[in-house]
Amino acid sequence: MKHPQLPLGLALKDSARFESFFTGRNQEAVQSLQSAAAGRGETLIYIAGPAGTGKTHLLQAACHLAAEHHRTTGYLPLQELLNLSVEILQGLEQVDLVCLDDAQALAGQGNWERGLFDLFNRLRDSGSTLLVAAAQRPDLAGFELPDLVSRLGWGVTYALKPLADDEVLAALLYRARGRGLELPEETASFLLKRIPRDLPSVFNLLDRLDEASMIEQRRLTIPFVKSVLDQEA
Repeated sequence: MKHPQLPLGLALKDSARFESFFTGRNQEAVQSLQSAAAGRGETLIYIAGPAGTGKTHLLQAACHLAAEHHRTTGYLPLQELLNLSVEILQGLEQVDLVCLDDAQALAGQGNWERGLFDLFNRLRDSGSTLLVAAAQRPDLAGFELPDLVSRLGWGVTYALKPLADDEVLAALLYRARGRGLELPEETASFLLKRIPRDLPSVFNLLDRLDEASMIEQRRLTIPFVKSVLDQEA
């Protein structure tokens, strides 16, 4: 499955799928993104939320789903692209689905703000779908170009809700089941008492535990998880 418009060899994480995302209280936002990715829903969706709420996962999941519907995609992590020319935005109106991550990185960058404004207009004219993710909603993200703030507010904006403590446990168990891992609830609870509860940290550790359990042919018991954590300390 190809994503022909990914610049500079940027790759999507294969694990970033809607099926592996624990929606929590964000079900409406997730369903709207799924419809948009398939070409059936909104043509502009803006998702806002602090780090760890899954914005990158959702944008990449949208690209995977769009490709399954034979739509071309472009995923741009803007924070990583600021050292490049704004011309990287040229031609994206030919893509069916454009996903812009970390849009707040463009705030105060006059040429990039104008470039995004122009891209928005071209995408609207071509009928493409635009998904934007940022730390805050358009009027609070620090953009200095009023017309850009106005355009970004034309679509639907969702403020992603962070997971509560009990939802973090549920998300961990959900991710483990999706990977075919047998993670007892008592082990998961022990794990969450020992590490930061932000989801990227939790899921990164789950990846390492999965690898360690395969290498040592051990189940994810509390003693085994404790030994892995002690080795990393």
